[in-house]
Amino acid sequence: MALEEYKRKRRFESTPEPPPKVEKKSSHRFVVQKHRASHLHYDFRLEMEGVLKSWAVPKGPSLDPADKRLAMQVEDHPVSYFDFEGIIPAGNYGAGTVMVWDVGSWEPLSSKPAADGSYEVASSAEASAQLQKGDLKFRLHGKKLNGDFALVRLRSGRPGSKGTEWLLIKKRDKFATDGYDIDQYDVSALTERTLAEIAGDAGSAEWESNRAAVTTSKNAWLAGSVAKLRKRAAGPDKKKAPTAKAPTQRKQRKQRKKRRAA
Repeated sequence: MALEEYKRKRRFESTPEPPPKVEKKSSHRFVVQKHRASHLHYDFRLEMEGVLKSWAVPKGPSLDPADKRLAMQVEDHPVSYFDFEGIIPAGNYGAGTVMVWDVGSWEPLSSKPAADGSYEVASSAEASAQLQKGDLKFRLHGKKLNGDFALVRLRSGRPGSKGTEWLLIKKRDKFATDGYDIDQYDVSALTERTLAEIAGDAGSAEWESNRAAVTTSKNAWLAGSVAKLRKRAAGPDKKKAPTAKAPTQRKQRKQRKKRRAA
């Protein structure tokens, strides 16, 4: 999917979401955004090919390998959407509250495991080929999500199917957690706010991205995002209005002389 679809669905004069732009370079970052729109869901995004490849996951990602989460592929998003946390106003596509639930980096993995069952790190080109084939394997290094995962496209014979149905599956490794409960982790990875707190922050409806898409420091983007969002959450700076100075005695005498002369 291209950013044309992202652009078509939005009116940028009335939404704080960033405009479409395909980056020339891609870092291997991922973000999960908790989105309370018409229905609560999670948006899982992988930075690759200059955009954020995106899937809507109704029940959210899981660290339990027994959970095979339905993931509906949606339009690509610009990389600048990465740290979007705020409010999409009513009347706009996806209107509701958005939280950055998790952030981190990801690594593409080989399509087949080694003899010991582990997966080797692969190239970006291999990741693109796997995505096209419909079986993408990757490793996450996040604040909440870690370990090996797979996105597998479902082969649906239903009439009218667009081929956008995928499954997000956690691989069995040291990070696997049986009985994982996503509701236990309900604050922003950037600002530690809940959805309710974000919804009550009027400044969240005026989000702007001032972070470069690619940085040289490994975690510079994260520090910048946290600082920006915390500053907005704290509210605008209140400056004291200048007070008028009382006229001096000399000025008062001059004013009285002018009145008498008049």
